[in-house]
This record gives sequence, C-alpha cells and structure tokens, in this order.
Amino acid sequence: MTETIVRDAAPGDIPALHALVESAYRGESSRAGWTTEADLLTGQRTDPDELSEIVADPEQAMLTAWDGEDLLACIRIQRQPDGAGYFGMLSVSPTRQASGLGRRMVAAAEDAMAQRFGARLIRISVFPQRDTLIAWYERLGYADTGRTLAFDYGNLRLGTALRDDLYFVVMEKALA
Repeated sequence: MTETIVRDAAPGDIPALHALVESAYRGESSRAGWTTEADLLTGQRTDPDELSEIVADPEQAMLTAWDGEDLLACIRIQRQPDGAGYFGMLSVSPTRQASGLGRRMVAAAEDAMAQRFGARLIRISVFPQRDTLIAWYERLGYADTGRTLAFDYGNLRLGTALRDDLYFVVMEKALA
C-alpha cells in the first residue's frame, strides 16, 4: 500500500468519484459501511453532471483521498454567502469506513475552507434519523444549531425518498 494522498478532484476523476459516492450512500454495497442512507432513500445520490459542476466551480471543490490509483474517499467543500464554509457528500469506501479516513477528510476540508475561503465557521446538514452520524460529528466538535432545512423531495438528483419525514438538521463548528 502506498501513502494516501489528498488532492482536489480533476475532471478525469468524475467516473471514480461517482462510483465512490454511490457505493457509500446507496444500494447494498453501502451497507458494508456504517454511513448508508439506503433505508432513507433509493436511486442515485449524485450524478456525473453535478460532480462536474462542483469540480469546475471556483466557490467549491471536491477533495479526494487516493491510495495509488484507488479512490478511497471524497468530501465536497463550498463557500457560503455569509462567509462560512460548508461540507457535504463525505464519502469513504464502505470497506474503509471506521479507519480514521473520514475524520482525516473532515480535517482536510476544514483546513481547505479556512485557507481558500477564509472560513472561520463550518456548517453541515444531516438527516436527524442518522443519530450515529450526528454523534460522530458531535465528537468532531459540531453542534446542532436548532435550525433545519427542508429535503427537496422533487429533486431526483438526490434520490427517491423512502419516507415522508425527511429534513436536515444544521450543525456548525467554529474554527480556532
């Protein structure tokens, strides 16, 4: 095994990114890890067009972790209009989850948003049904703000909901 390298995704990485994100969030393959959304949503989590838009946008990026030619993890970072940073789409290969790689990707995202965007506050959004994931983010210093965001049931790019009570809780962390 070679050293894991974290770098920005490039357009040529889109097929590997798409496969990774889908494997981490949807379908039976996602159940090999602990971050699956397969009981909440079916269908796609993203598509190559959305990933291409992220990679091409100077206000956001997709950080990736590679072991040689193997994509192990990714995380989307984005500048928010209020100066905060936002991350989402944290994806770790289901067979590599619980190895510390997710924690490393969150730290890389926080550092990148502070450096690139001047962010001193980081925001995330999580389904409240994902209590184990919320507890993990709390251990990383994120706190529930009491604010929520609606889930866009009409946006099939996000998948098809398997239940009618989906929304997001907003969590934040101030950077030192």
